[in-house]
Amino acid sequence: MSTITESVDVEVDVSTAYNQWTQFESFPQFMEGVDQIRQLDDTHTHWKITVAGATREFEATITEQHPDERVAWRSDTGPEHAGVVTFHRLDDTRTRVTAQMDIDPEGFVENVADKLGILNLRVKGDMKRFKEFIENRGGQETGAWRGDVDRPGA
Repeated sequence: MSTITESVDVEVDVSTAYNQWTQFESFPQFMEGVDQIRQLDDTHTHWKITVAGATREFEATITEQHPDERVAWRSDTGPEHAGVVTFHRLDDTRTRVTAQMDIDPEGFVENVADKLGILNLRVKGDMKRFKEFIENRGGQETGAWRGDVDRPGA
């Protein structure tokens, strides 16, 4: 299991950054290797990704979500992974977005990609592209979901 942590400061307020992140179906526009995401309901998504030429599909569950603070998830099928994205207000117009993911690569190709640091570079690039995506939209998110999902057992 590998842990990847990456942060990026975006030139938008915390609500705008958070709102855009909740639009999972827009992830292919800025995440390399994410081919498609379908939002199944408020807490379930279906992903189709490509890593080092290998295509994978899996389902994931949002395990915790609090507006302007955090979105956490875990995979239910496919490659085992879990993570959290947090949003930190720097000032009225800047937000730090931090992604932390635990990934257990599945198969030879994914393990090699992990060992060579390709997965780390991909997440770093994804965060940079998220910054460009939201800032190039003039700070306008494509939508928002402001619901709360409490952590299991909370």
